[in-house]
Amino acid sequence: MDIEHRQLLKAAEKAAALAYAPYSRFNVGAAVLTEDGVFTGANIENASTVLGICAERVAIAQARMNGQTRIQGIAVFCSDVRMPENGDLPIETCMPCGACRQWMAELAPDAWIVTNGSDRVYHLPELLPFPFQLSPEASKT
Repeated sequence: MDIEHRQLLKAAEKAAALAYAPYSRFNVGAAVLTEDGVFTGANIENASTVLGICAERVAIAQARMNGQTRIQGIAVFCSDVRMPENGDLPIETCMPCGACRQWMAELAPDAWIVTNGSDRVYHLPELLPFPFQLSPEASKT
């Protein structure tokens, strides 16, 4: 990870402090980098579980609502991951969920992705090799 990745991850960490996660107690923040700046989001849960929304989708929606159509990078920070005895964060608990990966496939397909669970920089084909896509003909209707 370089300085740009770490700065975006720091913005995601700040966003995690704003999460509303009384049920899972798993606060997540996300930040997306665009040409015009950084947009953040946090997970927002609901007693009706399916009505909650992930931090990544909040941040992506925030960017879109501000006219941003090209997302360059996405950072995900999970502040409540339980640290195992060996001290290594379990990467699986810090990665975007399947629904967020699908959003990224459609709204941020070229973005790089970083998380506090790994020093690696990821790209979407690694995380979602076969995203759902409508055929070109179906998308015209």
